[in-house]
Amino acid sequence: QVQLVESGGGLVQAGGSLRLSCAASGRAFKVSSMGWFRQAPGNERELVAGIGWNGGHTYYADSVKGRFTISRDNAKYTVSLQMDSLKPEDTAVYYCAQGSVFGSETEQNTYNYWGQGTQVTVSS
Repeated sequence: QVQLVESGGGLVQAGGSLRLSCAASGRAFKVSSMGWFRQAPGNERELVAGIGWNGGHTYYADSVKGRFTISRDNAKYTVSLQMDSLKPEDTAVYYCAQGSVFGSETEQNTYNYWGQGTQVTVSS
């Protein structure tokens, strides 16, 4: 059974940094793509970063490229999102998600397991 638990959200000033972590369970984690999505009020949920099953491939939305870094540790069943140079427009609920086995980290519709979300608020 897949369980995803996020941590690390909070309030930060513009220009600051936060690190989100996701603790995963389930045997498929090590061979599944993982991603971080976000959803702001009134907006659709969007994929901001994805990583392939072995960490060899990563994807970033244009809006976060150069500022966010996704990583995973398969031995520890964790995936992280380092967020630097945060902007007020990064304010959203951030969700950890697990994709399909050996699946693409870029295809939003292949992600089918979700955490409960963690709030990130960036003040100007």
